Amino acid sequence: MYMRVCAKSRGVLRTFVGTSPMTPELRYLVYSTILGLLHLIAASHFISYQYGYRWTASNRDEEKPSLKGIVGRVDRAGINFLETFPFFAALVIAAHLVNRDSSLTLWAVRFYFWGRLIYAVAYGAGFQILRYAIWNVATGGIILLIIALLR
Repeated sequence: MYMRVCAKSRGVLRTFVGTSPMTPELRYLVYSTILGLLHLIAASHFISYQYGYRWTASNRDEEKPSLKGIVGRVDRAGINFLETFPFFAALVIAAHLVNRDSSLTLWAVRFYFWGRLIYAVAYGAGFQILRYAIWNVATGGIILLIIALLR
């Protein structure tokens, strides 16, 4: 519930009580968007460190060798995030628009967000098996959103 204070009318402060349009699911969508931006910023800085800031500012016409070590892992984690995020975002918005927000959708968005966050850390650190398992948790969140919408 939220309370909105409107204008004073004849010395009386008027308030209206209603439900917030920002559901927990939409908050997790915002958090996931922030996570995506952090992926982008981290990868950009790591790549600039490996290739040099002059290359980053260039037209990037020349071929460069593959990214190595943590730089490559951070970049690939960001690419993987961008492959799943559109599905997640579309499903969260669809669930909100058709008023299907429930405990199932809340668990789904939690699985996705926390799974993607742990996945990024595990991938950057080079933990292969953990990364694979956590990817399944985040993907399970997307599947739970589909189930919530179809039931």
